[in-house]
Amino acid sequence: MAASSGNAILAATLRHMAESGRIPHAMLLHENDGGGAFPLLLDFLDEVYGHNPRVKKLIHPDIHFVFPVAGPDKPVSAQFIGKFRELLLENPYFFENELYAAIGIEGKQSNISVHEARSILDRLSLSAVEGGWRTVVLYLPEKMNQQAANSLLKMVEEPPEKTLFLMVTHAPEKVLTTISSRCLFLRVLPLTREETLAAHPRQGGELTVLADLFHDLMDSLVRKDLLGALETGEAVAALDSREKQKSFCRFAGEGLRNVFLLQQGLSELGDIPEDEKAFYGDLAGKLRKNFPRQGLAALDRALLLLERNVNQKILFTELVDRLYTCIQ
Repeated sequence: MAASSGNAILAATLRHMAESGRIPHAMLLHENDGGGAFPLLLDFLDEVYGHNPRVKKLIHPDIHFVFPVAGPDKPVSAQFIGKFRELLLENPYFFENELYAAIGIEGKQSNISVHEARSILDRLSLSAVEGGWRTVVLYLPEKMNQQAANSLLKMVEEPPEKTLFLMVTHAPEKVLTTISSRCLFLRVLPLTREETLAAHPRQGGELTVLADLFHDLMDSLVRKDLLGALETGEAVAALDSREKQKSFCRFAGEGLRNVFLLQQGLSELGDIPEDEKAFYGDLAGKLRKNFPRQGLAALDRALLLLERNVNQKILFTELVDRLYTCIQ
């Protein structure tokens, strides 16, 4: 489970933390969907737990995995942990929608509930089985509601000795500030095109489709070609699942974040692949500086409506109309 080539410095930093014993009690790793935070975290935990083979088998009793779930009767992650382990062992670069498909909640509105938070607190109230570190690996803390965050806040802020929170987010700006402000923020740089194809052989074509749709949409918007933009919106609506449509919205959101950073002169904080720099540079020069913020709001609204099963054709027609209005 080697880290991607672009994250060698981050991997070395994590390894030094583990070797020195100077480990922050809470860390927030920002990855692109399917971008490689888990290989880094598992290598880090392998060091922290003294190369115990159960770490990479995902069965160490003092490492607890938490992720968004859905269903009746107040479900928690522990009920789905077998499927989660299978997915992570098969491909630690999995996509968010692959998790939902694996645990059987695809198309449902998932979250990290207060019941999950209480389950975490119950587990951390017990002594470590092996007398060392206790770790919570929390995938997608942006799915945590306010009540859950409030329940965990004191534990994250002032954890007992040798208690570690490791969080993986796709949208750090959506993580409740009460939680994110207590964490060391680390950026996981995206995979190169070659690494993406190697990590996602089945989804490589899908990623290319999403990139092409985003390029087509932005090209039409910049040219103020409403008909062309609407045609792209129809193509997104025609994708064969809501999860793929959500993936497009998240992909487009990452693209607009890159445009924003370029416009602010913060290109060093971005994660633009070399072969995409000309495209994003052109967008940054042609778009008004408030467009990325307005565009992200429109994409967030589209994601919310997808969760509520709004008709996709109407939804993406409205999205295009909102983006076109923002660009005028």
